Amino acid sequence: MGRPAVFLDRDGTVVREVDYLRSARDLRLLPGAAEAVRRLNRAGYVVVIATNQSGVARGLLTEDELEGIHRTLIERLGRRGARIDAIYCCPHHPQAAVARYRRRCRCRKPRPGMLARAARDLDLDLARSVAVGDSARDIEAGRRSGCRTVLVRTGYGAKAEADLRPPPDHIAANLLEAASWIVRRAKRTE
Repeated sequence: MGRPAVFLDRDGTVVREVDYLRSARDLRLLPGAAEAVRRLNRAGYVVVIATNQSGVARGLLTEDELEGIHRTLIERLGRRGARIDAIYCCPHHPQAAVARYRRRCRCRKPRPGMLARAARDLDLDLARSVAVGDSARDIEAGRRSGCRTVLVRTGYGAKAEADLRPPPDHIAANLLEAASWIVRRAKRTE
């Protein structure tokens, strides 16, 4: 049996939503994000970021620039005692400006490809895992993967909440509240 994971969307969940984060200089952790990741780490979860990054497909940044942003994110969280075990991203978009990224892929949320790939790569048990995000796409990817789901009201979450049918397993004000719910729920089911 694989390990449980928490799949986190990046923008609007862990970092401030800025409509296409293009530079590590603009990366801002949301309040409580590092503490939330630390709690998940201590509870034994593999913490994975799974993020659509169509800015690459739109020509707004390169894959190298995106990797730099992710290195900065991992470093900033690490300085606060929080560990991200892996980052999976989808740079594709069906109407991409950059031809090599123009396609309908299996990894772009709401499809479950990133979560499925992470499960294979990292020996994860999706049925014991949770997907957390601020959009219907994040929740649907988690649901399609067989994960529990949590919508956070940060980023686009407050707007997405009214339209989610069926609703996620939990709705939290932010990632810290989501992490607390995940850890409490796991203790009740042990």
